[in-house]
Amino acid sequence: MPQRYEGPGKRRTPWQVLRDLGDQSPWAEVLDEYTGDSAKFHERHYNEFVTFLPYVQRFLYGEGRTRRDARGEDADAPMRVFRRTDVAQVRVVARPGDAPMVLDIVHVDLYFFFDVDVVLLNVEVAARDLSLAQAQEVLYRFGRGYPAGWDSQGHAQHTMLSVEWLDAQGRVLASSDAQQREAFLSHVAEHRAPRIAEHWAYLLRPLVSDHSNEPGTLRYRQIEYYRMPLMGYLALDNPRALTRSDFIRLGLVTGAGDNNTQALADSAAGGSEGETLPYAEHHLSDFEQRFCYDRFWANAGAAPNTRYLCSGHALVVVGEARSEFYGCRDRGVLAQFRHQHFLLFMIAHFQKAALLMASDRLVEALRDLNVGDAASVRKFKRSIRASFEGFLRFTHRYWFHEVSEQAQVRALFHLCATHLGLDPLYAEVKERIADMNSYLDADSLRRQANTVVRLTVVTILGLIGTVTTGFLGMNLLAEAEAPLGRRLWIFAIVFVVTTVLTFYTMGKSKRLSDFLDALSDERLSVWMKCKALIAVWSRPAD
Repeated sequence: MPQRYEGPGKRRTPWQVLRDLGDQSPWAEVLDEYTGDSAKFHERHYNEFVTFLPYVQRFLYGEGRTRRDARGEDADAPMRVFRRTDVAQVRVVARPGDAPMVLDIVHVDLYFFFDVDVVLLNVEVAARDLSLAQAQEVLYRFGRGYPAGWDSQGHAQHTMLSVEWLDAQGRVLASSDAQQREAFLSHVAEHRAPRIAEHWAYLLRPLVSDHSNEPGTLRYRQIEYYRMPLMGYLALDNPRALTRSDFIRLGLVTGAGDNNTQALADSAAGGSEGETLPYAEHHLSDFEQRFCYDRFWANAGAAPNTRYLCSGHALVVVGEARSEFYGCRDRGVLAQFRHQHFLLFMIAHFQKAALLMASDRLVEALRDLNVGDAASVRKFKRSIRASFEGFLRFTHRYWFHEVSEQAQVRALFHLCATHLGLDPLYAEVKERIADMNSYLDADSLRRQANTVVRLTVVTILGLIGTVTTGFLGMNLLAEAEAPLGRRLWIFAIVFVVTTVLTFYTMGKSKRLSDFLDALSDERLSVWMKCKALIAVWSRPAD
């Protein structure tokens, strides 16, 4: 949410507010994504950088460290990153009766963007020796901002049964409250907005929900769906053992399903013709064409049997754990996944979030508009003008269709953008903002035209007196040689009378304009023109 106005030139960006909190906040700014130390700049960072086109590089990395230090401006870095390190692990339970799973926390980051009030939370977790069903359940249930509902036993649906953030010593820092149904119901009933689950709210603090009663300077509102966009890297013993149903469940992130274990056994034994799909067959008939990138889905190459699944909401890569290149953290698929692929996925979702935010700002401006209140109209105009200017800056700074010339990165970005519907969303928001701006321009022209008409009426009526009194320089009253006091009194009286007549004429200028239109219409009779003159002083109709 926009920061409180503190005077001209004093508006602080959200990351400046967070940075100024210092020790009061668990977040610390990552001054340079490349750690600020050239000795720690690895080859994977270089590969990440050269993957993207120059204008994307400027968006992701800003200017070089030397130029940035010399100028010392926040605007030089379009993207700002904050990180917290107090959370070391997360313990989750997927369903009643399941054994707890402990996942390692790799990163917990907040991404801010210059000139766009959008913040993205990035949580990276890792685990080993999970079954396929467990991995599917983590992908399906973990990234939920709040429960979608509750079953007959009172358990939250489609989300983890239990989530606990742990510190390095294994102590619980915060737990999920998704099972407290009444708390979520009452919050929606009171605020008409969802309640963020406690474990996610804890992770975001000191950012607090704008719809909560919790005090906080940095406040946010949910702008996207409550299911967080996710990426998944799966290293399997035998990717070819996965059935078509397994790939569909991974690509569309539908959870493990009740037949997952049996399907794996049947596939390993030679395939199962009776596998159960999560959706109807006709709905999934073109799944491979729409959601799969199979350039490396072959028994050859540095990383054989590698398959990418992209649905916009999710980007999942599946490959062989035995392949050295697939698991390499510096040059292989894992390095690409954690760097290039993460950034292209983040760019696509940032673009969508920024467009949704621009649309949301238009709704907020219209909601506060009261056409009968001049102050409200002025505020509305300022909001629309600011939205139009912000949209122009977004277009020229952050909106691009191509991020890389590398075939794989380009294809994956196109898949993300297509499934997220970025182009139609951009066109829709652009049209809405253009309509609003056109309305303001038309309203300004209408007001200017009305002003010109009123001034024309005053000029025409004033012309009569001016010509009459100034004909041949004639003075009706020869007071040029009168005493100064008398001349001042006469000047004052004439000034007051002229001012009153001018303002009175301005007040009647709309009706006088109608009379002048009627007077110039040759089709009207003299009587009709007289009626138009009389109408200047008649009472307006209700």
